[in-house]
Amino acid sequence: MRRYLSTILIALAVLGGTLVQTGCVVVAPRSGRVWVPGYWAPGHVWVGGHWRYR
Repeated sequence: MRRYLSTILIALAVLGGTLVQTGCVVVAPRSGRVWVPGYWAPGHVWVGGHWRYR
């Protein structure tokens, strides 16, 4: 019985560790400049890609 209890406790610890980490979000470090791709602005005007400072 003791063998099964330790196996169940280890399995619960692994499952609990997995559940704790599911909400983690990895964010890239901020840099000085970011690339903004081209897009259509209001009035059907095409704005080309450009670098923008954060």
